[in-house]
Amino acid sequence: MSLKLEKIALSLGGQPVIRDVSFELKPGEIVGLLGRNGVGKTSLLRIASGTLQADAGTVRLGDRVLAAWSRREIAQRIAVVPQDLHVPFPFRVGELVLMGRAPYQGWLGFESSADVERAVSAMERMGIEGLANRFIHELSGGERQLVLFARALAQQPEFLLLDEATAFLDLSHRVALLGAVAELAQAGCAVLLVSHDLSLASRACHRLVLLADGTVAAEGPPGEVLDPAGLRRVFGFEARVQPGPDGLPIVIPEIPGPKTVPS
Repeated sequence: MSLKLEKIALSLGGQPVIRDVSFELKPGEIVGLLGRNGVGKTSLLRIASGTLQADAGTVRLGDRVLAAWSRREIAQRIAVVPQDLHVPFPFRVGELVLMGRAPYQGWLGFESSADVERAVSAMERMGIEGLANRFIHELSGGERQLVLFARALAQQPEFLLLDEATAFLDLSHRVALLGAVAELAQAGCAVLLVSHDLSLASRACHRLVLLADGTVAAEGPPGEVLDPAGLRRVFGFEARVQPGPDGLPIVIPEIPGPKTVPS
């Protein structure tokens, strides 16, 4: 089963943001969604998860339009990790991660021992089991991001949508999260990763979708999408792109200004 966006269009505040965007997420692949601020990356994630209605176009989950699935059915298949989450109540970390099991619980909402085990396993996978009894509002931005990712792991999704999920993380936790993403993909999960870190995206993703002017400017393997001319056209900066030790592209932006240290 794939998740397919077909000719998506959206306006916000009377201004067109997305004009004609089409791409597909297939089982087992990690797709990077790249582009400047304001090109509609977060909106596309919300449209793909069914929490935002596009002005035009279709989202298909398998052989059915997304709107034909119930919210419970969607939540059993699609998990979203937002950039951050406003939690109005002082939930503990363990409680918030356990919410990932809500789509599988009965109408009374009581969790089973298997649900608890799944939540504990997700926290252990991300190294945050020691935070289980901490209140979410007491945590740093990076810690909250790990909690949200653990909640998504507990959800056992077929599709994982990540909106700048590594933005607040230190390098070690960034590597841990991307390692967990790779494991999910190897198990058949399809992942859509929004990122502003181009070199990171080239290493984490099988395929990149580059957005500009409301549509897809380029799509393909990282080595084909990340080229100096395309980066200049889409992002407006000069950059050198060279292969790293692993053969994947490293983007080195040219930063204006003096290159010597003042004496």
